[in-house]
Amino acid sequence: MMGEFPYLRMRRLRQSEGIRAMVRETEVRASDLVYPLFVVPGRGVRKEISSLPGNYHLSVDELVRECEQVARLGIPAVLLFGIPESKDAFGSGAYAGDGVVQQAIRALKQRVPELVIITDVCLCEYTSHGHCGVVVEDRVDNDRSLELITKTALSHAEAGADMVAPSDMMDGRVAAIRSLLDENGFEMTPIMAYAAKYDSAFYGPFREAAGSTPQFGDRRSYQMDSHNVREALREVRLDIEEGADVVMVKPALAYLDVVRRVRESFDMPLAAYNVSGEYAMVKAAAAQGLLNEKRAVLEVLTAIKRAGADIILTYHAKDAAGWLKAG
Repeated sequence: MMGEFPYLRMRRLRQSEGIRAMVRETEVRASDLVYPLFVVPGRGVRKEISSLPGNYHLSVDELVRECEQVARLGIPAVLLFGIPESKDAFGSGAYAGDGVVQQAIRALKQRVPELVIITDVCLCEYTSHGHCGVVVEDRVDNDRSLELITKTALSHAEAGADMVAPSDMMDGRVAAIRSLLDENGFEMTPIMAYAAKYDSAFYGPFREAAGSTPQFGDRRSYQMDSHNVREALREVRLDIEEGADVVMVKPALAYLDVVRRVRESFDMPLAAYNVSGEYAMVKAAAAQGLLNEKRAVLEVLTAIKRAGADIILTYHAKDAAGWLKAG
């Protein structure tokens, strides 16, 4: 019968790379990627992060060189995380006019103006206690945290950031940031909201890299419970209503179902963060000869895009862009 074997042979369209490429449904491009980077004080600093092999702590001068290479590879954007020289209870380095991220933004806009500079807006890398907001009696105070988080976003915009990305998961922070940016003439600065950010075991390498492991307790009172997906849709909807221009699901690989549900529910630009633990697992397995790193990385990124992400934040970005460019 027509439509059944032997008349229908699905393998006909898998015979050669040329045919497979013609009918391929999902393609990852360098232009889909955002490269996270860690900037530190000093000069001439390029120190590999042991938990994230192939990624580095970079001083501003080294960051500029790295970003020039990133731009040449066709990667359109970077996400900046700052590691201050000293930390305090209120994360004052996050919103200091001469903070390390603010210095980095100004340098990058001068040297690599075509690169989109996205900044992570949070306090965890800057606080002595490692939490993402103001701590009052061993509890993160949501409303007191908003003032400092919004100050951080404004300081990044004033330094020249193209987009700010609040990752703290405080309630109401998107609306508060939008309001303060608009009041200060930055109504055209977009917000990429970490809308559905889960409390995840896959953040371990990042916390070592950023020195942001909580000194007490955990982040379960503000980051999402990994068991929930309907709650994620509520969080995304609220961030959109508060003024988010792009929404994000984090982590990506262990939450592809959430990426798909968000894609189906909202007609918004959607980002997914292929986080440090997901990266480290692939690197460790490849180092042991257990898998082909190039094939595994491109398969992971394809899965994230196939699930519905428009933008993929990944520590694999440089390698992936190089492989994609080579064909």
